[in-house]
Amino acid sequence: MATGSNSQEIRPSPELPKQLPFDFLKKITNDFSAERKIGGGPFGNVYKGVVPDDGRLLAVKKLQENAPMPPDKTFNNEVQNIMALKHENVVELVGFCWETQKKLVQFDGRYIQADITESVLCYEYLPNGSLQQNLFVTKTAEAVPSAEPAIDWSTRFKIIKGICQGLLFLHKLDIPIIHMDLKPENILLDENMVPKIADFGLSRVFGQEQTRLYTQTVVGSYGYMAPEYLYRGEISAQSDIYSLGLLILEISIGEQNCKDKNQPSARNFIDKVREEWTLEHIASKYASLDTEGLHQVKICIELGLKCAEIDRRVRPPIEEIVDTLNGLRANEMANEVPHASSVSKKMGFLGGFKKK
Repeated sequence: MATGSNSQEIRPSPELPKQLPFDFLKKITNDFSAERKIGGGPFGNVYKGVVPDDGRLLAVKKLQENAPMPPDKTFNNEVQNIMALKHENVVELVGFCWETQKKLVQFDGRYIQADITESVLCYEYLPNGSLQQNLFVTKTAEAVPSAEPAIDWSTRFKIIKGICQGLLFLHKLDIPIIHMDLKPENILLDENMVPKIADFGLSRVFGQEQTRLYTQTVVGSYGYMAPEYLYRGEISAQSDIYSLGLLILEISIGEQNCKDKNQPSARNFIDKVREEWTLEHIASKYASLDTEGLHQVKICIELGLKCAEIDRRVRPPIEEIVDTLNGLRANEMANEVPHASSVSKKMGFLGGFKKK
């Protein structure tokens, strides 16, 4: 260790307590200011928090006051259970707040003092932001149709596999966690572009512990909700598989599903992928890929379409999805997919894409 009057001892940053005061969270987010907002969803907004003592960063999710929250003790127990879960492809929950404060609220034309419970979840902060922020841009200044996506295919394939590994972990817990809001905004990327599923704890916090149930309150993101959930309120692990399929398709083709935010269904997007993404089209969009890379794109698109089937019973389980991705080997790909320069326009649809 260095000595002398000008030397400083380097100490590790102290651990934050698991339960954090609301005033502390207000301070590190500049009172949840608009400048610090980095994301949002149906249950609340996410803010960048900067701890003043050591400068460490946190992603602070302030839940909506009208979110369907469980009682105090249940919330605390569930959050602490979630904090114990560790996986490379799941965002780490590092702290939380459940604090009741008195506030002036307007009621029946006058102001009254009411008890308002503030519920906040604090996650690790990931520097590369969300998949949404990174995915839908191109390498060229102008987004021409032939331009390859900004993220190269090997990184995209790694992201797909990582998301699937994270979902496998959540679905295979003793009490499975059904995410219910898988979308590009809820996939965060670390400094090495390793994907991590975010907001994975909200379904447990809100009491959705059963492997299959029904709800009269359908809350989620248009374009990613499974049809049985969107139209019947039915929740199961296969609801997540549907959303996963759309994620896999978006990552594979570099195009965004549901550009029309008023359109709840993704059927138009799915049908467009099924019809347009022929073998020739893949080779054209990924002109720099070799045979192995083209085969990976092909299999991922096929897999995404299977996951996004309307009938939840025919969607593959998460174990099969992971096994399929892990089973891709170069020696299985030889001569199966020709390079772009040799693709004939007569080759037709990819295997498994064409509607029967």
